[in-house]
Amino acid sequence: MKSYDPLMHTAEHILNQTMVRMFGCKRSFSSHIEKKKSKCDYHFERSLTSDEEFELIEQINRVISSNLDVKEQFMKLEEASRIFNLSRLPEGTGDEVRIITVGDYDACPCIGLHVKNTSEIGVFQLISTSFENDILRIRFKLAQ
Repeated sequence: MKSYDPLMHTAEHILNQTMVRMFGCKRSFSSHIEKKKSKCDYHFERSLTSDEEFELIEQINRVISSNLDVKEQFMKLEEASRIFNLSRLPEGTGDEVRIITVGDYDACPCIGLHVKNTSEIGVFQLISTSFENDILRIRFKLAQ
């Protein structure tokens, strides 16, 4: 189960959407989010190059520094299932799904705590990446 540090958790949303936009992959299938450092795992075909790592960091920090509002909305489960992958939601979620939006950059179902604005997050720092058995692991932390 995830630890729900609002800053790190919102940064995870931005990382996921940036990976989708940059590489056309799906959001992470596994993550471990903690206040000091976190990791996300992606089904992927290769390691990232150092240039790609640099661009990933730059893009995430551009989004963070855009001062985007982070909001929640609720959507009927049936409608949400047509738009979003709901496989990571816990069972017994009910008839409505909570959708978290990060400005117009990202929207996804989520039960965690988040900041009100990306300006609260700080600076995204990539600790390391590794690739093994078609899984790309990204380790990251935040600096204020």
